[in-house]
Amino acid sequence: MNPVEIEQAISDLAEAPFDAAEFPYAFLEAFGRKATEIKKLRKGDTNKSDLGGVLQRNNIHMATCAPGEVSQTLAALKDSPATTKHKAKFILATDGQTFEAEDLIGGDTVACAYKDFPDSFGVFLPLAGISTVKQIKESAFDIKATGRLNRLYVELLKDNPDWGKAERRHDMNHFMARLIFCFFAEDTDIFTTADLFTGTIDRMSNRDGTNTHEVIAEIFRAMNVATKDRASANLPRWADAFPYVNGGLFSGSTEVPRFSKIAQRYLSHIGGLDWTKINPDIFGSMIQAVADEGERSVLGMHYTSVPNILKVLNPLFLDDLNAALEEAGDNARKLLNLRNRIAKIRVFDPACGSGNFLVIAYKQLRAIEAEINRRRGEADRKTDIPLTNFRGIEIRDFSAEIARLALIIAEYQCDVTYRGQKEALAEFLPLDSQNWITCGNALRLDWLAICPPTGTGVKVKADDLFQTPLDQAQIDFENEGGETYICGNPPYLGSTWQSKEQKEDLQRIFGGRTKGWKSLDYVGGWFMKAADYGLHTPTVSAFVSTNSICQGQQVPILWPLIFATGHEISFAHTSFKWMNLASHNAGVTVAIIAISNEPKSSRQLYTLNDAGETVLKEAGNINPYLVSSENIVIQKRSKPISSLSEMTFGSKPVDGGNLLLSSEEIRDLKLTDQQQDKFIKPILGSAEFIRGQQRYCIWISDSDRKDAMLIPTISDRIHAVKAMRLASPKSATVETADVPHRFGEVRQVGNETVIIVPSVSSEVREFLPVGFCEAGTIVTNLSFAVFNAELWNLSIVASRLHLNWVATVCGKMKTDYRYSNTLGWNTFPVPKLTEKNREDLTRCAEDILLAREAHFPATIADLYDPEKMPANLRAAHHRNDETLERIYIGRRFKNDTERLEKLFDMYTKMTTKVSA
Repeated sequence: MNPVEIEQAISDLAEAPFDAAEFPYAFLEAFGRKATEIKKLRKGDTNKSDLGGVLQRNNIHMATCAPGEVSQTLAALKDSPATTKHKAKFILATDGQTFEAEDLIGGDTVACAYKDFPDSFGVFLPLAGISTVKQIKESAFDIKATGRLNRLYVELLKDNPDWGKAERRHDMNHFMARLIFCFFAEDTDIFTTADLFTGTIDRMSNRDGTNTHEVIAEIFRAMNVATKDRASANLPRWADAFPYVNGGLFSGSTEVPRFSKIAQRYLSHIGGLDWTKINPDIFGSMIQAVADEGERSVLGMHYTSVPNILKVLNPLFLDDLNAALEEAGDNARKLLNLRNRIAKIRVFDPACGSGNFLVIAYKQLRAIEAEINRRRGEADRKTDIPLTNFRGIEIRDFSAEIARLALIIAEYQCDVTYRGQKEALAEFLPLDSQNWITCGNALRLDWLAICPPTGTGVKVKADDLFQTPLDQAQIDFENEGGETYICGNPPYLGSTWQSKEQKEDLQRIFGGRTKGWKSLDYVGGWFMKAADYGLHTPTVSAFVSTNSICQGQQVPILWPLIFATGHEISFAHTSFKWMNLASHNAGVTVAIIAISNEPKSSRQLYTLNDAGETVLKEAGNINPYLVSSENIVIQKRSKPISSLSEMTFGSKPVDGGNLLLSSEEIRDLKLTDQQQDKFIKPILGSAEFIRGQQRYCIWISDSDRKDAMLIPTISDRIHAVKAMRLASPKSATVETADVPHRFGEVRQVGNETVIIVPSVSSEVREFLPVGFCEAGTIVTNLSFAVFNAELWNLSIVASRLHLNWVATVCGKMKTDYRYSNTLGWNTFPVPKLTEKNREDLTRCAEDILLAREAHFPATIADLYDPEKMPANLRAAHHRNDETLERIYIGRRFKNDTERLEKLFDMYTKMTTKVSA
């Protein structure tokens, strides 16, 4: 169940007659606990309560009680030995009138009237398997409103199927935006009479809802009629009570979908909520899922992580403004100059969604302006910050509608906070008709027309705020001397998952610049458009992005193009989880990257330390790998730049499965022991090595081919290989049909020792898995191999230093490390090693292998699970890291940042020397 469904179920429970015996089971059911679990609790099979209540192990201990005994019962639950023994995370007591509960892990408490306990449902989300986050717990109203609006939306589409079709989707979304405004307006005194909207509908509508659409249509029509035109508008007296709103919100068609009795009841329930509690930071990102059928399964689980957004906005411009405010002190002239500066700052989000970045930026700027006004003794002064300074592009119709509405609500709330309710109301209506949010494809629109360069205007003024043309909105707006900041969280989408249209978007931007554009993540288009925008006006652009555009082969494709425009990285935040879903702590690993054509001499590089705290480092330059170093691009190399042994792919079968064998298939060959020793060898790829799987292969040297062909079971498989290769459409494969006894690509004789390096490894591992194989093991092309190498090479691969390098320059497959010999191994800088260094590293490699052997038959997957890694193996790796790092700098590195800075510095020097 998602939070919206849970909130609805909990609300239904609170409204139903209280049944003391049934309540604990109904409460668990409302949080989506399985029917089989509840059945066992009812029977007493799993109920561990020692107080006559219900105790589900590792979950909750609940009890109902006589009236007036709730506090005593909760105390008894807390002191209960069973609560401790069975590790209950929550305790809960109620008598049907009062409700009390405590989160024994997090410390949250709830004490309220029984009917109000749904307002605290977020505290109990772990009962549903949802890892509770602060934003979800604090946004109970937004989740409740989202759920109610979703039920209304679905019900209306059921009764008005035509409104769900593509050609009418805008009408439906626009109608929902109008409703949200009306709910907010009647609870915040924008409408002069409390419950004016829902109360009028309740009074004027038929009980069965048959004329509800007509009543709402007249209300909407009234809000589009100016005061001077009211006399001739023939408005019903009850509709004439509504103020003139306009601003495009109520212009155009006033058609309303038809309402059933159920839909009318839903409308009334929504109106009964307290809309003064709406938080535009949170609400927008939740409500946008209502109009997207594909997102309804996670309804209410989207939220705006304000701290994460501030990771973008603070270094982008807020830190500088707050420093200027601090420096100004109480100096009236400096404060005035700062206020004038703030009034000209434009924030442009070309992937604005429901407006989260813009809303938060607006509220932050209003807070600074309010402090300026307070210090100047002008606390009730009207704001100089226009909403038109907050521009956005959004491809989804409803999200664009909500972004505009969220900004309007944010403006009103700020006016109430900083100037007072009376002043806010006096200036709120009618709404301004200028349009600052564009609905369209940001990668195909002209950003210079939507957010024109400083000191220029554009030709067309939008007719109204809420009827955006699908191409773009243009505002006649001068901003001489102003600053423009571009920011946002564009869609990521790796090349594999891009649609045909998205591929075309990237081709329009990159097609004439680079042949490698097909490999770029979709977000790369926003960076290139921002760099092109900066050619016309000074700007700083900061986007939340997948960290993959700063790794592997995307770096040499994208970043030289950006640097060629004169832009450099002005600040960055290395990889962290951008949490947009509360379920199971889901989140995508992202980086924040800012580019500027006028960067400061000192750049800000933010990283997370081992404790998860953000650490700031001032850097002279930030390279495209987000390291404090020169702007170098790591290119593939055919040979190592250091004294490392050569690494290649393993051998590739190209056999149609005929040369590969399981243990059972070996028995079916009916070979003698001598034949088996001669022609059958163990074989390892990445999966076999990591998971400890046993596989074998037929391995025949040219000199032994005649003997092998005398064995019928082997001969049959060799002939099958030949037939498969001859049938291949690839000429290279056909050519190998003459030697069907061999692998398609042979890179070993079969008698070498091998250091094996899997091509893909999970990102959760603290060390890259690497192994040593005695002579006779075949390594496939699904792994990399170093043949007959000295063992100290294994020490290098297993080091933290090498893991950092590979994670940075090789890129990832999904979220796993993707190893590359040409990009990760051949480019890895290693100091010149003395004989003593090699001996020390060899001993470290032996210690790692011996530590693994001590835990046989545990697999690599078992041993390198970070939660289960044996202490002696971890200690062996730490000794290996210390030994290697002392060779580099005479001590352990302080952190990964320092490791990478050293490696990039060495790489630059070594490759410069090689080039010279």
